[in-house]
Amino acid sequence: MIQMTKPIIELRGVSQQFGSQQVLRDLSLEVFPGETLVIIGESGCGKSVTTKLMAALLSPSSGEVLWDGLDVKELAPRELKHKRERFGYLFQGGALFDSLNVYENIAFGLRQQRLHQEKTIQDIVYSRLKDIGLSPEIVKKYPAELSGGMRKRVALARALAVSPQVMLYDEPTTGLDPIMTDVINHLIVSTKKKSQVTSIVVTHEMSTVRQTADRVVMLYPLSRLEPDENQVIFTGSYAEAVSHPDSRVSDFVQGKAGARLLELAG
Repeated sequence: MIQMTKPIIELRGVSQQFGSQQVLRDLSLEVFPGETLVIIGESGCGKSVTTKLMAALLSPSSGEVLWDGLDVKELAPRELKHKRERFGYLFQGGALFDSLNVYENIAFGLRQQRLHQEKTIQDIVYSRLKDIGLSPEIVKKYPAELSGGMRKRVALARALAVSPQVMLYDEPTTGLDPIMTDVINHLIVSTKKKSQVTSIVVTHEMSTVRQTADRVVMLYPLSRLEPDENQVIFTGSYAEAVSHPDSRVSDFVQGKAGARLLELAG
């Protein structure tokens, strides 16, 4: 287990509302250096919104987002931009640039930073391709020429190219077959071991939870919570989630629909 020290990311009493729809309510959550935190829960419970708040891609309607104890909203624009460069983000669909080939996609973040000569960028691109198990010959291909699994791996290479301290994975295995899901799971684990990154994973895939998680957090939709009920209904290990006395947790992890079917029928 990861030794809990000062959080690298912290949400304090965060709420998020889009128009009349409230997605998060008074959410408090900590992420510690070097751990892999996996966020689970039903669709629409705010998992992806939570990661976007953590990376300051969204601003909360209320509450605080802290990086290393500093309130993000108190940071000057230049400092915010600099600190955000510590983050790598694997978006749900990969989000590769369709008009750029594989090489240009992976090199994009490095070129934006303007810290490296092109020869160094080239070395990093090919090194990251090797890390994700893809051949150098792929560099001239465009996203439309790649399979779903290959696009996910190229997107991961792009995120890792800038040597992030924190990696956020939003549904990294969605739409992939079981074999490619296992490949991505192993890449998440090996990336952590090789680079000592802090990882935050949003997923519905229990094999990903089982293989990657140091700690699991489960969110629950606000529409089915009491007004004073905490939106985090579980935090702990995968094994603890499987045998948890709250059926909302154990049924979700085990893929049992019994209680939910009764709820829908009622």
